[in-house]
Amino acid sequence: MKRYFRLLTLAAGIIVMSGLTGCMKYEKKANSHTTGTTTLVCDNTFENIMAQEIDVFEYQYPDAHILARYATQAEAFDSLMSLNTKTIVVSRDVTAKEREILKSKRRTVRSTKIAVDAVALIVNPDNPVGKLTIKEVSEILSGSSRNWNDIWPCDLGEISVIFDDKASSLVTYMRDSLLNGGELGPNVYAQGSIPAVFKAVKENKNAIGVLGVSWITSDMSSADMSKEDLAKSVLNEEPVEGATLVDDVKVLSIYREGEARAYKPYQENIFNGTYPLFRQIYMITTGASGSLAGGFYAFVTGDIGQKIIMKTGILPARTTRIQVVQLD
Repeated sequence: MKRYFRLLTLAAGIIVMSGLTGCMKYEKKANSHTTGTTTLVCDNTFENIMAQEIDVFEYQYPDAHILARYATQAEAFDSLMSLNTKTIVVSRDVTAKEREILKSKRRTVRSTKIAVDAVALIVNPDNPVGKLTIKEVSEILSGSSRNWNDIWPCDLGEISVIFDDKASSLVTYMRDSLLNGGELGPNVYAQGSIPAVFKAVKENKNAIGVLGVSWITSDMSSADMSKEDLAKSVLNEEPVEGATLVDDVKVLSIYREGEARAYKPYQENIFNGTYPLFRQIYMITTGASGSLAGGFYAFVTGDIGQKIIMKTGILPARTTRIQVVQLD
């Protein structure tokens, strides 16, 4: 039987800007949209995405330095509102009230949706469960279903739900979208980091992990690429292929309410809306267009930045054409 993988490609016209940084030493350059130093605070659930954006940007512009801190979403907004950073990457847009507060501090805010992230549920490969309904996911999160035998006949015992952090934006998303803001059950735990979520699932057959889909794609190997190799893979006019899912953990398929078919968090299913668990990713900045913060904002929201996002397995906001490719 043939096995099919669904891949996506993003076609974008890229103009590779070169020679803009000149030959002057960085120390003697004025701060501009491609030179200098700026800070950024990113929701840590998006760390692997933004780290690749920074790598390519700094490779393309050697006199630019993006100092990134990865923290909770609340910490990112606190840093923006207190003027400790000009740029944040988070899972919600800035509110009207927050805009007014920043305006009162003489800061002009720009915000753009840069991607759509699927929230994936992973289990140990030895777990016999492969699909869950939205109702079942809600019951597991609330603690009303605490045993795997309530879902599927098996002897795995109590369900342990694993998040990266108790203050994670993933916790907020799941609680607000599935429990109407209600409390999570006593079977929900925080491990402290995304790698720890993987570790818990791989070591415990009864665990179910919650994380962004970019952490479980085959293109995670990009994180180990040199800046040069990663940059060369996107700094061209060729389309990039989306990523397939890893096979060292089992990624659950989810039934949208009322649907007869369950779907996995492939980019195609995020694009057409058949995968039900997804959230937006926003980049917000108070940096002027001519500043380095403004330059990096333009880069991430532009063609090259969107190609990098495509490679990570999530859906870029500026998708101009989606092509589904089936491979034997």
